[in-house]
Amino acid sequence: MAEFPNMEDFDVFPNTGFLPNELPLSKLPQDYYQPWENLVNNLPSLILTKRIRKLVEKLPVLSTEYLNSEPEYRRAYQILGFLGHGYIWGTDEPINKLPEQLGKPWIEVADHLGLPPIATYAGLCLWNFKQIIPSDNIWDLDNLTTINTFTGSIDESWFYLVSVYFEYTGSFTLKVGMDALKAAYENNDAKLIENLQNLAESIDHLGSVMMKMEEMCDPHVFYFRIRPFLAGWKNMADLGLDKDGIIYGNETKPRNYSGGSNAQSSLIQFLDILLDVKHYPTGERPAPHQPVTEDSKSESSFMDIQRKYMPGQHHDFLDKLQKASRIRDYVLEHGESNPDLILSYDACLAMLKSFRDKHIQIVTRYIILQAKNKVKMGSTSTMRSGLAKLKKQGQEEKGTGGTSLLPFLKQCRDETGDPAAGNWGKRILSDGVMRLKYSKSNGINED
Repeated sequence: MAEFPNMEDFDVFPNTGFLPNELPLSKLPQDYYQPWENLVNNLPSLILTKRIRKLVEKLPVLSTEYLNSEPEYRRAYQILGFLGHGYIWGTDEPINKLPEQLGKPWIEVADHLGLPPIATYAGLCLWNFKQIIPSDNIWDLDNLTTINTFTGSIDESWFYLVSVYFEYTGSFTLKVGMDALKAAYENNDAKLIENLQNLAESIDHLGSVMMKMEEMCDPHVFYFRIRPFLAGWKNMADLGLDKDGIIYGNETKPRNYSGGSNAQSSLIQFLDILLDVKHYPTGERPAPHQPVTEDSKSESSFMDIQRKYMPGQHHDFLDKLQKASRIRDYVLEHGESNPDLILSYDACLAMLKSFRDKHIQIVTRYIILQAKNKVKMGSTSTMRSGLAKLKKQGQEEKGTGGTSLLPFLKQCRDETGDPAAGNWGKRILSDGVMRLKYSKSNGINED
């Protein structure tokens, strides 16, 4: 049996989850790095006036040897992510090469953190918050704001802060999930049922947290002003980038990375692994409730690839968890003698599937409907480069990671019900049943 993972060994904490257990640095303490700080703290204005590239090219090539701690490396990674994406996407047309001033230190910092040199969920959200008014209560969520943005807008700050709130709220989900796994290891049916029931309720609450996005982030502002900066270099040839990606500094071979995506949230992948939900390349999902064969393994799915875009220790934690996870096996082994095990496990899947339905609802409002409006509007002053560029009518909308958006999300949603353990769960979580009820109640057209 695989060793039970201790999450704190992997920089994961019971009170903050995958967030750091202290406030991120909002400024590098060394005066040496002030040229970076000057640009990133004025980034919205530099993008507005289209001066970002010119000023980046005037930067000195700074060494990373003066970074002395993990918080400093994280701050440097965050800075270089904002400057790098501002440089590529911050004018009317993207460019296929990063200057040495960004390319060299970005690679070095990213390698140290076990991340790719691209704007990731970690740099945009996990390490991008600070207190508004200094206080001893770090986790007063009403007293937090973002450190940096591309646009300077409330909408963009709220977009990142909802993810911070989501991850913080998810620390309870993480704790009860690990307690459920421990109960399975200890053959404790009563504790497993209790923790699975708590897990189902906490997943349902996470869906409510995600829907807070609608409170202060306008869909039009998100689609046309914010989202273009979140795109990576992968599958962006039709938006003006080289199909092979971009050159970093003095390197000769281009690098090709996906952009920031919620699929890079370790919390979401934690739930998939814990509940034995498997994802496959879009269009290659095997028949539900069938055993996985060598020909239907999920290693090449977008979700598995996105694990490489998580901080190194978080990535290692998920790998360790994947080897140790055994909740579904335990439920199948003991469910006949204790039906509440099956009901509690399938309830977790139901809540996770409902969560993904809510995500599709958000994506529909913030991306799909905005894309349709864009076609109706034609070429206007609100149009810009990148993902907000006017496409041909009927052309499929891509995510910031370069995927075909809705087919990917719908398949992820449908795959969530596949591990159902009981006959009722298999029926209610099968494609079309739960989805049809949810879609009708929320006015979503699945066609």
